[in-house]
Amino acid sequence: MCRGSRLLVAAGLLFLTGSPAFAAAPIRIQAAHPAPQAVPSAPEGGFTVSLRDLSNPAELEPVLARALRESKLPGFALTVPGGTARIGRFSIGAGESQQGDVLVLNGNADLYGRLSGNLVTVEGDITLHPGSYVSGSVLAYGGQVHQAGGQVTGEINTIGSLPAEEVAAASPAALSPLVQALRNVAGLAGVFLTLLGIGFGLVLFGKPNLEIISDTVSHTFGRSFAVGFLAQVLVVPTFGVLILGLVLSVVGILLIPFAVIASVLLVLVAVLAGFLGVTHALGEKYTRRQLAQGSLGSPNSYRYVVTGLAGMILLWTGWAAFGWVPVLGWVAFGAAAVVTWLLLTVGLGAALLSRLGLAGHFAGRFIPPEALTDEYLWATPQFGVPAARRPGQHKTPPPVR
Repeated sequence: MCRGSRLLVAAGLLFLTGSPAFAAAPIRIQAAHPAPQAVPSAPEGGFTVSLRDLSNPAELEPVLARALRESKLPGFALTVPGGTARIGRFSIGAGESQQGDVLVLNGNADLYGRLSGNLVTVEGDITLHPGSYVSGSVLAYGGQVHQAGGQVTGEINTIGSLPAEEVAAASPAALSPLVQALRNVAGLAGVFLTLLGIGFGLVLFGKPNLEIISDTVSHTFGRSFAVGFLAQVLVVPTFGVLILGLVLSVVGILLIPFAVIASVLLVLVAVLAGFLGVTHALGEKYTRRQLAQGSLGSPNSYRYVVTGLAGMILLWTGWAAFGWVPVLGWVAFGAAAVVTWLLLTVGLGAALLSRLGLAGHFAGRFIPPEALTDEYLWATPQFGVPAARRPGQHKTPPPVR
């Protein structure tokens, strides 16, 4: 390859590795293991690691970590009572057998034959190939155990997790406060747009039902909360009784999947419709106050839904901005969650009281709209209020002198 081609390849690799796609998905390069070699036994009173009992790996972890550190020092020696220690790759071939415990430092262990004892790897994987047999337990510290067809009479355990750099990259605590705040704000924006789309669809196709639920929230707030809370308490027992009734009947067993789906959909529709009814009521109240103060604009259900949803999202801005603060973040989250649950409960109760907007008995609409006409004002009343005499239709007022 000529020098110019090598420069082009190097520039291309530099461009790719510096791109955001590669930055978002770092490539994990596995460290090369040292050449396989046996570890000499330590002199009397020296470093000793016993692998006789692997039932409590947590107690063995500090000793294995020390062995891994010291294995990189010159003159390293280690004694495994009743066994051997090795550095680098270790394997037992097919048809071979080995007696005693085996400790493998900084290397993988591949077993094709038989091992009479325990096997422990530090910073390495254990692969049990077909035909392999271990009459003991296996433990991988900082690695994995791959069962490819071998047999183990004892326990199979692993200790360790991802490397420190990968844990730091995946941990939310590693994110800066600004990044956490932006991520929370993006999540709130997604929730807002989703609910806004559902709300606009409900206004477009079910405006009368939404207005009845909203009026029910405004006129019977306390009763709506009580009904919604009672519904939350009874939803699980009611669902259980329904399923039990279907199970006890012969034909009803076939209807259980449809009953489950219908029940879940009904609960979701009631919760969504009630929540949007609450936002509609809040938005209507705020908008009419603004219009009374001289603000421009026209009152309509679309504006009510947008205003109410914006107010609901504002409840969570404190958590979005200060969620990274240990105490203040939890306080903001708890306050927003409690207020949201309260409004959800009220909305659910209003949806149930109004039968999803099909009945307006609790919406304050005691007089039908068609009755509020000029004829109604002068006709015989329907609710026991004395009517005034209708003035003559052909009489003209006297001339003004």
